[in-house]
Amino acid sequence: MTRRVSWTLLAVLVLAQICYPLTSGATRAGLTVATVVLGWLLSVGHALLSRGLRAAAALVAVATGGGFAIEAIGVATGVPFGSYDYSGELGPKLAGVPLIIPLAWTWMAWPAWLAAVRLTGGNGSTAGGSGSTAGRRVRRVALAALGLAAWDLFLDPQMVAEGYWTWRNATPALPGLPGIPVSNYLGWLLFAVLLMSALRPLAGPTAEHTDQRDHPMIALYLWTYFSSILAHAVFLDLPASALWGAAGMSVIAVPLAVTLLRARQARDNHRVDHQPHRPGVDATR
Repeated sequence: MTRRVSWTLLAVLVLAQICYPLTSGATRAGLTVATVVLGWLLSVGHALLSRGLRAAAALVAVATGGGFAIEAIGVATGVPFGSYDYSGELGPKLAGVPLIIPLAWTWMAWPAWLAAVRLTGGNGSTAGGSGSTAGRRVRRVALAALGLAAWDLFLDPQMVAEGYWTWRNATPALPGLPGIPVSNYLGWLLFAVLLMSALRPLAGPTAEHTDQRDHPMIALYLWTYFSSILAHAVFLDLPASALWGAAGMSVIAVPLAVTLLRARQARDNHRVDHQPHRPGVDATR
């Protein structure tokens, strides 16, 4: 049930993202809103179906609620991201923040967390349980925070290019990414660390391991990485953000892809080693 629903929502999300470069203007803005809502439903729905109400509520509280709070503070004070304003193209606002913005934090926070758990040995029913060391938990929080914050190297240049928000003071900026201050990315990283630090104790021990139910979320993270590189480099005419995003998210995405490939190879080898041999058949052939 969990995997079927998650795979279905992911397929719809992927279709919406494929359509994005083919649209413009109000249609593109509407598709952006729809995509974020789909992503939020996918991540929160997966947390609910795979981990239960506690995990889903924790995700909404720290990512959606916390995301709105930090954005409202950012718009009002310029801390911690820098001074910026949202346009009116992303739908209704509260305290100057479009309501879909904290949904985007939630959309990517959950797959980033599960990817970090997978990379730190949580690929079993007990691997991430009470025996987890403090060092492992710190690594998980760090990887998950970096995995989420690095996504903004794709997201912010794309949204600024569309005029969905603008920066009052965009210096200093990363080379090739004018119009966005470095403080924005540092602010994302700071909040991502706080978010991930709160998510684990609030979500409970079920958030400390991954299994087959999480394959759609892992696929979502890898799809976001590889499709964003392609979209920025080829379809959106944003080659600099394609390079920065590829470098930033690679810290999580590349080891994750390698880990999955090795796990699949190990399973395939295990099947071959345990295949029964038919009498009279030369097993060396």
